[in-house]
Formats: sequence, C-alpha cells, structure tokens
Amino acid sequence: MNLFNGSFVTLEKGLNYSALKQKTLANNIANADTPNYKAKDVSFKEVFTDALNNAMTANRTDSRHFEFQSSDHPAIVTKQNVSYNQNGNSVDVDKEMSDLATNQIYFNALTDRMAGKFNSLTNVIKGGK
Repeated sequence: MNLFNGSFVTLEKGLNYSALKQKTLANNIANADTPNYKAKDVSFKEVFTDALNNAMTANRTDSRHFEFQSSDHPAIVTKQNVSYNQNGNSVDVDKEMSDLATNQIYFNALTDRMAGKFNSLTNVIKGGK
C-alpha cells in the first residue's frame, strides 16, 4: 500500500534541487570578483531526467539485460565562453540575484505544498476534528 502516492518523494526531490541551486547561486555571487571564475548553474534537464530514472525500477532476470543506474548528483554546468568582466569572470551579479529570488519563490511554494500535505495527514489522523 502506497500511503503517500509518491508526492512526498517528488516534493523532496524538488527541495533538493532548490537547495543545490541556492548553493550554486551563492557560490557564484561569492566569486563575483574572482579573476577567471566561470559561473555555474544547475541543469534542470539533468535533474528532471534523474528524477524520472529514479522512478523506474527494474528486475534483471538475465545478465544480458541492461542495468538501470541513476546518479544522486544533479548536473552542475559551468558556463563556458562567457565573460562579463575584463578579468575573465563570467558572473553577472544582477542575473544571479534575480535567479536567487526566483529560486526562493520556488522553494517557498514547495515548502507550502509540503506543509499542506502534512496538515491533511494530521487532519486524517485526528479523524477530521
């Protein structure tokens, strides 16, 4: 019996993505003045693909069958061939701050949804009282 229908797992993966995005953006902002530092970003496509692959389970009945493997490390992509400063740095602080605010809104939406799930569960446990 699947009590939560995978929704908590999906929300957890979304929160993990948001936390990694936050760390990456904070690292970019911290290195805004570092010469030759290249800005990094978290690839949503890779995170989404990993989430889909993790949802699949496989039972190998023969050694010739393909193995299903998933990585727990989302892809952090370095932005190459971009330079905003004369010292070779590719961090655009305004864009990073904008992405930080967007990520905060995304994180808050996920935590609100998870709180709603827990409130519903509490309501069921209490018998609707």
